[in-house]
Amino acid sequence: MKKFFLHLTLIVTLFTFSAQAQNKISVTNLQCEMLNNPEGIDVLKPRLSWKIKSDVNDVKQTAYQILVASTLENLNANKADLWDSGKVTSNESVNVVYNGKKLSDRQNAFWKVTVFTNKGEIKSTEKAHFSIGVLTYADWKSTRWIGYEKLSKDDSISQYSKLSARYLRKEIDLKKQVKSAKVYIMGMGLYELYINGNKIGDQVLAPVPTDYTKNVKYNVFDVTSQLKEGKNMLGTILGNGRFFAMRQDYKPYKIKSFGLPKMALQLFVEYIDGSKEVIRTDDTWKLTTEGPILSNNEYDGEEYDARKEMKGWATTNFDDKNWVNARYVQEPGGFYEAQMTPNMKIMGEVKPISIKATAKGTYILDMGQNMVGWLQLKVKGKSGDKITMKFAESLQADGSLYIANLRDAKTTDVYTLKGGAEEIWEPRFIFHGFRFVEVSGFPTKPTLDNFIGKVVYDDMKTTGTFESSDATMNQIFKNAWWGISGNYKGMPIDCPQRNERQPWLGDRTTGAYGESFLFNNQTLYAKWLDDIKYSQTQDGGLPDVAPAFWRYYGDNVTWPGTYITVADMLYHQFGDQELIKKQYPNMKKWMLYMEENYLENDLMNKDKYGDWCVPPESLELIRSKDPARLTDGELISSAFYYQLLGIMKKFAKIANADADIAHYGDLETRIKKAFNAKFFNVDKNTYANNTVTANLLPLAFGIVPENVKDKVFQNMAHEVEVTKQGHISTGVIGTQFLMRTLTNFGRGDLAFKLASNKTYPSWGFMVENGATTIWELWNGNTADPSMNSQNHVMLLGDLLIWYYENMAGIKSNPETPGFKQIIMKPDFNAGLTFVNASYESIYGLIKSDWKKNKNTLEWKITIPANSSALVYLPTVNVSDVKVNKQKVDKNSKIENNKTVLELPSGTYQINVNNIK
Repeated sequence: MKKFFLHLTLIVTLFTFSAQAQNKISVTNLQCEMLNNPEGIDVLKPRLSWKIKSDVNDVKQTAYQILVASTLENLNANKADLWDSGKVTSNESVNVVYNGKKLSDRQNAFWKVTVFTNKGEIKSTEKAHFSIGVLTYADWKSTRWIGYEKLSKDDSISQYSKLSARYLRKEIDLKKQVKSAKVYIMGMGLYELYINGNKIGDQVLAPVPTDYTKNVKYNVFDVTSQLKEGKNMLGTILGNGRFFAMRQDYKPYKIKSFGLPKMALQLFVEYIDGSKEVIRTDDTWKLTTEGPILSNNEYDGEEYDARKEMKGWATTNFDDKNWVNARYVQEPGGFYEAQMTPNMKIMGEVKPISIKATAKGTYILDMGQNMVGWLQLKVKGKSGDKITMKFAESLQADGSLYIANLRDAKTTDVYTLKGGAEEIWEPRFIFHGFRFVEVSGFPTKPTLDNFIGKVVYDDMKTTGTFESSDATMNQIFKNAWWGISGNYKGMPIDCPQRNERQPWLGDRTTGAYGESFLFNNQTLYAKWLDDIKYSQTQDGGLPDVAPAFWRYYGDNVTWPGTYITVADMLYHQFGDQELIKKQYPNMKKWMLYMEENYLENDLMNKDKYGDWCVPPESLELIRSKDPARLTDGELISSAFYYQLLGIMKKFAKIANADADIAHYGDLETRIKKAFNAKFFNVDKNTYANNTVTANLLPLAFGIVPENVKDKVFQNMAHEVEVTKQGHISTGVIGTQFLMRTLTNFGRGDLAFKLASNKTYPSWGFMVENGATTIWELWNGNTADPSMNSQNHVMLLGDLLIWYYENMAGIKSNPETPGFKQIIMKPDFNAGLTFVNASYESIYGLIKSDWKKNKNTLEWKITIPANSSALVYLPTVNVSDVKVNKQKVDKNSKIENNKTVLELPSGTYQINVNNIK
């Protein structure tokens, strides 16, 4: 079994003793960073973390002591029968590796920590818990996969496959009083689990998708409270998900499919007397396909006939004589792994803002927001009344749905009433990307109260907030939040509405970095790196889509290189070194594969997508036809490969592969020389055909010779400011580095102009034209709307990173990954007059709230305990600076016309006068 690592976060609230009063000490918000519910983790050496919260400044951890016990009773008695770390002198409060007794299958562990600080000793009063899952394949061997390998009479396999849900049930008799019980379930493609009629857990669309021939995720639930001595009923519903593919047997050369739904389950029971029992799936389980879910297809929607509901089917008093025995079926083929990332949940609700009748007797419902999830329906009518709901992102001029951009996705839910009392229904196994819904067949005139939108994405915390003096930038931030959250579906997908919804690597090359400020996406992207690793070919190639549901192995640098850049993000933002060590061999294998196959004359000669989605010269064009706007593919791939070599040198050191560093460095030197020899125009101080991207990439990656760097930048800035009149001219590739590079070279004002623009092409142009998410195309409403997803995130580039690092001044020091030290260096002169932003880092909450008024600056900052910050102020006159109303040391450091303060943790009010 692969060894994974777990983060357990223990939030320790610290109140120190002062001369005036004795403050309270408490512990709050115990949680698991890797899992909301740390049951059944797939790990032998978990990493433990905690946060220190304090109401005073300058709190530093000096040591810790961790106690881990096999029972809560032992822990309460300070009997650490699994591990007593002893007092360890260390300031590390993140990623402390468990180093106790070997943990075994289904092992329970309870732990607490004592933190020693420069302000005193803090003991945690609450306790954290985790348990080990099923660590070996052999433990699953006697658990058989069951299912039904036939189609029902109304099922079909075609371009629009239709397959009814499988319902399974098993009555069990527990002879003794239950002490504890856990269910371990693999339900492919999606499942809902019931015990005695009650749904277990609040997750939806579980488990997360994988390439099931490579790895299969199991979920674990503590069901002790759901079971009783005597007869109990286990029930499951199996939906299709990505297992029974949305386009089964359609384009089999492209679309991967896995077969019909199936399940393996263990119920592990421990009785009060200490005896144990395991109930497993076998052919005594009963099954039917005659339930109310007639079809569930992610592209096409869900059909539900309430007349076929089977009341009490998951309880012991149900008559299942017409059900058949489940069949033993072939396992999926992939290795079994505990799911180390949260499932999806209903994360919120959206109430519609209007409903209008159409000439053809239907109704158009407007949610007011392009959202991802589904619609809950409330209705009263006759048995057999059929309500159809078709979902879309926008309307045509006549007020009807615009569906051309959905391609062949039907995006339609159908509900047939059973009749009588009010009925409430929502689908189980699908999701839609939509703002508008056409409702037909409603038995009465519908009102807004008949509908509620359910927002569905991965169960992760929103960690970032941002508000500024520019309304356009604020709306773009909101649009980005909706787009990012909606495309988190157990993997990062490109869009949620049309017949695609694929985890394209190139969409997240830099985007994942920006997203990490808004969401705690650490475990999602750690899982996705495994998806990429599992998709690697034997010779080292990587696909453009992973998991490889589509067989897109085209060999290029910019899309597969995401494997490395996302790993770098996880290291930079979350301090995750173990992930680098785990993934390094496969990343190295791909780098060598590309070098051996496509490095020619020290340049990378293979590119596939170019600077994808460059803004066309006309609002009516989908793709630019002007060669002057297009960047040489060899330049792009060579520059990107050069950048990746620098990251790999860092990774090699982390992975104790120092012997590789020299090779990467030698390649860097050779590529830099060949790159400048071929692409640099010494007479014009430009690269290739002088597109912004052609000059930007060598500037951002450090390829440009030092003596001409400023000249190249001035040419690039001229292209942005004059030739393109202050508008975006980069595609997916260039936009990943545009905003930060402009700011780093002193033109934050030009970056601000791009961010706040309202005319084409710009993010603001989308806002001005009614977008509530981010479009796929800069001109998606005018070129060919049928080609435009109205909920994509790839064009965000480095915009969100720029928001936080360059405008708010919240950046992790690369020398101390994970925000152990924060660089707070906003560009106060870019054009904004205030920014109020926050970010919940792995050390705690970081805040930056600044206001600029004429020649004064007011800046409130919060630095979490056990971290520090380098704070850059826009003055060289230290006498003009006050921190918490106190003057600062007149010998404070001056760097590049800025006063630099190194502040310990705490909350500070900084005032600066006479700024320029």
